[in-house]
Amino acid sequence: MAKRYRIGFVKGDGVGPEIIEAALEVLPHLELDVELVELEAGYRFYEMTGKVVEEGFFEEAKRLDAIIKGPLYTPSHDPSFKSVNVLIRRELDLYANVRPFKSFRGVSLKDFDFVIFRENTEGEYVGVEGMFGDIAVSLRFVSRRGSERISRLAFFYAKARGYKRVTAVHKANILKLSDGLFRQTFFNVAESFPEIVADEVIVDTAAYALVKNPEKFQVLVTPNLYGDILSDLAGGLLGSLGLCGSALIGDVVGVFEPVHGVAYDIAGKGVANPVGMLIALKLMLEYLGQRYGNLETLRKAEVLENSIRRVLEVRRVWTPDLGGQHGTRDVVAAVVEEVSDTLRQTR
Repeated sequence: MAKRYRIGFVKGDGVGPEIIEAALEVLPHLELDVELVELEAGYRFYEMTGKVVEEGFFEEAKRLDAIIKGPLYTPSHDPSFKSVNVLIRRELDLYANVRPFKSFRGVSLKDFDFVIFRENTEGEYVGVEGMFGDIAVSLRFVSRRGSERISRLAFFYAKARGYKRVTAVHKANILKLSDGLFRQTFFNVAESFPEIVADEVIVDTAAYALVKNPEKFQVLVTPNLYGDILSDLAGGLLGSLGLCGSALIGDVVGVFEPVHGVAYDIAGKGVANPVGMLIALKLMLEYLGQRYGNLETLRKAEVLENSIRRVLEVRRVWTPDLGGQHGTRDVVAAVVEEVSDTLRQTR
């Protein structure tokens, strides 16, 4: 009997509801047994209720198989409002932010296939700050445990996917204790994977090298802030942040979201690129297939990825961020058509 998945969804802010709707429209065409559970969180929810997440949010989240979410807004003008994204990562211990970047023919600037493993719960994003007179101080935390588990997951991922090289990104030449600990822990973990080449690159050099020769990278492992910045750079190489999806992985549940932000300037206009959200949906299917040993779910993930690729590379159904004239609905309709045709042919 096929596994029934309980999937939570968070609409989010800005373009979030539009791209979540796109994912939920595509999902039934993949012919999986899914129960959907809506969870409320974010700035829009805060404005309506005074709460950043609904009552029982985290208890319900831990009972789900996975969650897809739209982007959540963190206003820079309100210092009292803490990031809901960071809250969710911390409370669910989503320590790994996995962001794959595989070029699209005719869209991306170069040909590449690499994955950024960003440590997701430490670094500067712990949000411990204070004022001492006219000096603002922000603390940065790097632990051996945090560095070890993100590194180990990256090596396991590389081994499972056939990647031959894993690269630590750091600034240990300057931050000798914090990044030094991250670097040394990475190489300690690497000893358990002798079949994989482990190397390192300083973060500023990594930014330069990603632009010049992205094809040389395979799996990169980074502390929190560096991974955040390099992911946006990689989005530019890919062709748009609207094409980038990510997986937030913990030991209890996985959360899947696009890399881009709320994009209030285009919210409600029907032109938001849903591909990043659909890539996140594909990552969710891979996660579920691997977690439950379900080969059919893994096959559906591959069908979705190939359908997205055909829509972009062959049919060239492009939203304005890619230089096209199509809207969100056009992309969704094209992906649904490709998915349905593929599954019909393979029955």
